[in-house]
Amino acid sequence: MGKAKQVGLSAERLDRINEMLQRKYVGPGEIPGSLIQVWRRGELAYNGMLGSMDLERAKPMREDSIFRIYSMTKPITAVALMTLVEQGLIGLDDDVAAHIPSWKNLSVFAGGVPGAFLTTPLRRPMKVIDLFTHTAGLTYGFMARTNVDAAYRKRKIADMPNERDLDGFVEDLAELPLECSPGESWNYSVSIDVLGYLVQKISGQKFGEFLSTTLFEPLGMKDTAFHVPADKIERFATCYVARPEGGIKLQDDAQASTYAAPPVFESGGGGLVSTAGDYMRFCRMLLNGGELDGQRILSAKTVALFSLNHLPGGKDMTEIGLAPAQFNEAGYAGVGFSLGCGVTIDVARTRLPGTVGEFFWGGAAATAFWIDPKEDLAVVFMTQVLQSPHHISLRRDMRTLVYSALSESYA
Repeated sequence: MGKAKQVGLSAERLDRINEMLQRKYVGPGEIPGSLIQVWRRGELAYNGMLGSMDLERAKPMREDSIFRIYSMTKPITAVALMTLVEQGLIGLDDDVAAHIPSWKNLSVFAGGVPGAFLTTPLRRPMKVIDLFTHTAGLTYGFMARTNVDAAYRKRKIADMPNERDLDGFVEDLAELPLECSPGESWNYSVSIDVLGYLVQKISGQKFGEFLSTTLFEPLGMKDTAFHVPADKIERFATCYVARPEGGIKLQDDAQASTYAAPPVFESGGGGLVSTAGDYMRFCRMLLNGGELDGQRILSAKTVALFSLNHLPGGKDMTEIGLAPAQFNEAGYAGVGFSLGCGVTIDVARTRLPGTVGEFFWGGAAATAFWIDPKEDLAVVFMTQVLQSPHHISLRRDMRTLVYSALSESYA
């Protein structure tokens, strides 16, 4: 309780977080368990664990549990490419085709079906920043909204596991039309996987090796990787999927998972596993202006770009989304997009407590993080449930309860 008070938080109000999670989510069986960490002003102020990491084996949640973080991989990939930007090896305004020559003749979907598409030319070249912000015109097959989505599903673009490596993935995309011309719409997509390919090509290292040597080893992220080795499998959490009628069922048994072997396709958009402690070290590096424990990853000026909205015209995702019900990991207005993650640009429109410039994202298994530089605050939440109808409300509840625990505010 003393530590929380020292960093401007109420211990009694922090305790409401686990009470809420137990009452609304763990107790009713909507998630198997949870682990949330709250970091403020140089201290781990709250470390709450509930429930199970493996229901079938009755294994309680543990602090060093390893989770599939899915799209929480995206900000890590964004940081990786920004280290190359800082070396002058690539620029945010570069044409993507300058680095991927086979993309020089990309076109935009105008009609037709897979194998017989009608297309029109791009209105402007695709830029590297478009990949960071999901405004490149790419998509995900699981959107199941257009014929371009159908072509992605047919070719198993970015599916996991996948026998196609990053080179094959990029060449497949060269043969498919874009959903829209670059810079015109926000459309959640495989674009961050393309950033992973660019990291690999420009650095001359395999993408996973680059992440290990440039980020994970310097930051002490010992359990973050594209697979779970045999000596760590006991710490790997089982993943579940929501039942339509309520509750959850087994989706990926941790003891018989494809994550036990290194993947062919190293997905910068969703392929990593990590622990709450590892991911918090990544967050702390960004919260600390790009440095942690004497290891500088990015400059403070580069990190500041993560608190800015890079969507065209300063719009939020609801104003520039390709479809009215566009999928995202935020779920509310007032949110723009920075470098591989969302950013709050209008607190009133979110209808939640928060701060302009806080940046965040989540993963498909209902994991989440956010970093609030002005409040010197970082939060990491872990669980493992896919297709949960509660993941947006769950994240809203956590945001509300964490901010309600602030007894001293700086923003």
